[in-house]
Amino acid sequence: MSKFQPVTSADPNAPLPGVVGTGSAMTEIFRLVRRVAPTQATVLVVGETGTGKELIARSVHVLSNRADGPYVRVNCGALNESLLESELFGHIKGAFTGAIENKTGRFEAAHGGTIFLDEISSMSPKLQVKLLRVLQENEFERVGESKTIRVDTRVVAATNQLLEDEVEAGNFRDDLYYRLNVVPVYLPPLRERKGDIIDLARHFLKRHADINKVEAPEWTAAIEPVLMAHDWPGNVRELENYMARAVVLCRGGTLDAHAIGLPGRSERRYKPAASSKGRPGDLPTLVRQIVRMGIQSLPDGALHDRLVGDVERELIEQVMSDCEQVQVKAAQKLGINRNTLHKKLSDYGDHATPAAEKV
Repeated sequence: MSKFQPVTSADPNAPLPGVVGTGSAMTEIFRLVRRVAPTQATVLVVGETGTGKELIARSVHVLSNRADGPYVRVNCGALNESLLESELFGHIKGAFTGAIENKTGRFEAAHGGTIFLDEISSMSPKLQVKLLRVLQENEFERVGESKTIRVDTRVVAATNQLLEDEVEAGNFRDDLYYRLNVVPVYLPPLRERKGDIIDLARHFLKRHADINKVEAPEWTAAIEPVLMAHDWPGNVRELENYMARAVVLCRGGTLDAHAIGLPGRSERRYKPAASSKGRPGDLPTLVRQIVRMGIQSLPDGALHDRLVGDVERELIEQVMSDCEQVQVKAAQKLGINRNTLHKKLSDYGDHATPAAEKV
């Protein structure tokens, strides 16, 4: 059976083809993808590198009525503007130096199926205009040709950036963003779905044992806290790489933490600071805390910086709570870049003692 063959299930929460996860965050994604897949809606998958965005895109395709049609993937960040334009829309012979024959573009090749545009945020302004036209009119011209080509192609796009930030910075067209963001799917990083780590590790261990035609290393309970303690900055892809290494280095033996070679550092886990009075965002409480620390002891400008920093922290904690600790959603709500939010939370984790307990 093909890895991405459609899976028939009456359960809307059933896992997607090729996707492992049992936590509430992934169950919500399974439900959303199963609802949107049979439609013609454009899907925007948002998540850090290595979270499995292409698996979601493939699931949208195989669960749709286009499953028998082509599935075409394009990495928009891997090519410069001219090459990407030719790759997406094709060209005719003589259109530019090196164009020795006609070329069919990926949009044309995906007619009747799905095209997956990865790293969409890296697309140049010129190509954004052409993509917008395809989304609006389902038509385009090959490079060097005036003949209009019409296609019936569903678009699934993916990005590891918050496109709202790119729009605000003037790097991404707002009208294109609205066309792409019909149904957004936010993939949480692995550190925010810790409950899936063990199931994923077992899954990848078996997969790579089968690929290498060897017996999988024996799983032991001792390896589990090692896997759970790592923060997995490379997400699911990093976990898979470590399990592939384990198959090679622990072949025929017991799964060994030393052979896997995980860094000896603990997860920098986000913990909302406790407050002696009030709830997060209680500014009078915050002011009282600062006063108790002694304003007179603060150098010029330090009071302002402290106030701004603590108010920012209170706000982020409240939004994280409202978003159930899902950083991608919180970053969008706060209007900041996902990586910026993660760095701030990491900094808070390094200085987790609340101000009220320091005085």
